[in-house]
Amino acid sequence: MSNLEIVQGFYAGAAAGDMDRIRSILAPELSWRQTPGWPDAGHFRTPDEVVSGVFGKLAGEWDDFKGVPAEFICDGDRVVVLGTYSGTSKATGRSFEAPFAHVFRVRDGVIVEMRQYADTKLVHDAWRDD
Repeated sequence: MSNLEIVQGFYAGAAAGDMDRIRSILAPELSWRQTPGWPDAGHFRTPDEVVSGVFGKLAGEWDDFKGVPAEFICDGDRVVVLGTYSGTSKATGRSFEAPFAHVFRVRDGVIVEMRQYADTKLVHDAWRDD
């Protein structure tokens, strides 16, 4: 599979809620960094940390959370994805929509790095009342 197909497979797994597929696309040791200011942001280093620390928390705190890719830009081992997040906070009932950019690095058929860039204010305004 091409680097583009690997990253597209990641989004397909995320959309389907298929955590086994996501784990299989991530390297055993990786660098997954969320934008500072993102709810529950962190640096995750294994597929299980990504699944529990990212997808588990999203499922626990949001209804109908989505990250929908709109454009893929490939250059060697990097794939940049531009898209839109949306969801409704379980805590406040408020919804949001915010643009994102994800920068992936793919090596030997698996994702070894992901950096998230997003408008955290839009997300945070919906997320909590503080």
